[in-house]
Amino acid sequence: MTENTNDPIAQGGQENGEQVSFSMQKIYVKDSSFEAPGVPETFNFKDGYRPNVNLELNTNNRHLDGDMYEVVLHITVTAKDNDTVLFLAEVKQAGVFLVANMDDNNKRHTLGSFCPSVLFPYARTMVSEMITHGGFPQLLLAHINFEQLFQAQEAKRQQDAQNAASGEATH
Repeated sequence: MTENTNDPIAQGGQENGEQVSFSMQKIYVKDSSFEAPGVPETFNFKDGYRPNVNLELNTNNRHLDGDMYEVVLHITVTAKDNDTVLFLAEVKQAGVFLVANMDDNNKRHTLGSFCPSVLFPYARTMVSEMITHGGFPQLLLAHINFEQLFQAQEAKRQQDAQNAASGEATH
């Protein structure tokens, strides 16, 4: 089966006549914190342990120098029992990536989808370990489809641009 793609990374090809380059330079924890404000009292799970868990996920990137970019995946997990916060775990997993000879669309896609996908397993492990070391049952975050999130964000960005253009045309 042959797959057609315009993705220069997948093709290992060229863009603008130059070889496309992508590589991880460094993976690191930029920040992490764990809070369990009510322990040890919150360990008294009279009716079993069934917390309401909320996951917040954000990514951002910034140009460093030359073809180097930092991508940061920020995950916050908050567990509550009714209105009582059991724990709050926060991780900013980051990486420095070399992204060379890509047009703006491919670069935005690489930094917004592929790089967070690379960082997520590291962040998921860190969150799980912090929660377990905090004395709570293990919490494994489900896989996140960063491609789908990126596509939704791009669609919203394009819609916002169209709305802005329509708003300017009516004035």
